[in-house]
Amino acid sequence: MGKKDGKELKRKIMLIFSTVPAKESAAIARDLVDRNLAACVNIVPVRSLYRWKGEVCDEEEHLLIIKTRKKRVPEVMAEIRLMHPYEVPEIIALPVSAGHLPYIQWVYDETRVKSA
Repeated sequence: MGKKDGKELKRKIMLIFSTVPAKESAAIARDLVDRNLAACVNIVPVRSLYRWKGEVCDEEEHLLIIKTRKKRVPEVMAEIRLMHPYEVPEIIALPVSAGHLPYIQWVYDETRVKSA
């Protein structure tokens, strides 16, 4: 794969961040990977401070770092919304601008749509 192809491939990969209750994180991550919506999901313990409905909240949560194809982002977001217990879940998608090309290729390959 040439440099141009590598640059093109990197533009097709996204990271999605979503904070979830710790008890829900493994189920959501497993679902995304099992359905080929994500190649990999890192589950990271975090402490979140935020304002919700006028109150300051301080919660222990898990941050999901989800690696997927750009074209699968809408499906990933829909699945998170379906499984997520929060009224307004955090779901933020960011493009990958650089990365180790064999890893980028692996993410791309693992998130292909499976034929029925």
